[in-house]
Amino acid sequence: MAYIGREPQIGNYQVCDAISVVNAQAAYTMQVSSVNVIPESVNHMIVSLNGVIQKPGSSYTISSSTITFSSNLATGDSIDFIYLLGNVLDLGTPSDDTVTGAKIVDNAINSEHYTDASIDLAHLSADSVDGSKIADNAINSEHYTDGSIDTAHIADNQITLDKLAGGTDGNIISYDASGDPVAIATGSDGQVLTSTGAGSPPAFEDAAGGANTPAWLVRANTNQTLNDSTATGLAFGTEYYDTANGFASDKFTVPSGQDGKYQIYYNVNGYDAGGSLKRMVVYLYLNGSSVAEFTDDFGNNVMYRINLGGSIALDLSAGNYLQIYALLDTADGSTAAVVGSSEAHTYFGGYKLIE
Repeated sequence: MAYIGREPQIGNYQVCDAISVVNAQAAYTMQVSSVNVIPESVNHMIVSLNGVIQKPGSSYTISSSTITFSSNLATGDSIDFIYLLGNVLDLGTPSDDTVTGAKIVDNAINSEHYTDASIDLAHLSADSVDGSKIADNAINSEHYTDGSIDTAHIADNQITLDKLAGGTDGNIISYDASGDPVAIATGSDGQVLTSTGAGSPPAFEDAAGGANTPAWLVRANTNQTLNDSTATGLAFGTEYYDTANGFASDKFTVPSGQDGKYQIYYNVNGYDAGGSLKRMVVYLYLNGSSVAEFTDDFGNNVMYRINLGGSIALDLSAGNYLQIYALLDTADGSTAAVVGSSEAHTYFGGYKLIE
């Protein structure tokens, strides 16, 4: 069919269903696919009657879905077509799945265009999410891959004791030959931590040599009279301490299993009321025989009191026993006394040396 003017082009419009002219009738209902339609306005229509495009407003008017021509139509008239145009600012609603990416301007899609939860992993490019897109405090333990946190991710001076796994009370952390951390088992009371050098962690061991025991200290608690120039075994009636119960009957006996070196010490206080003391000798007896002798000799001078002390180290075996003997020599041949009192004028002691 020929048209006056330019032939309409396919665009954003609807074509009304064909309308049959009724003689002497001016008003007709507009439908698309048998459904009443309402144009945007009289100016949003192209109407052709008998091959002539009609002028909106004067050749026809509209009211809702009714078009009314300016005069009644007659038999033989033909409504060629009625095109309903979309609003010039409204592209209308495209059919489902008809808009492709090529029809969308770059950078036109924004957050308001997305349906909530519509963006999933498939829409994100690899390495496209940086730290600025992650909310503060959003990353939790379930987001980390096992073994993914290494030294580079931990700031200096950030690991406190609260972050360390619990262990056994008293254990110490060290490193083995491979550089791996190991726990050193708790030692017992009195042990010390020792190193065996590179290649193995340190360990708790007994302190070198053990303790200074057995040990004892006794004193004479009463005066003991000695005949002139006669070596006599001294009596010690009071114990200050005796750690291994080795002292008895005025002698110390080395207990079983306590072989070793012992430091022995003593002090003997001799007294003569007549003032005729001129010499005192103190003997240390081992198993009934003298092994050490200590002498204080004043020659032709005489004294009321002589005090003599000393010490010596001996290598002893279990069952060996020690005693203190003393000899007092007076100018007139009279007896003299070894002083014993609470002031410990005369005492005898010793202890095992740590080796």
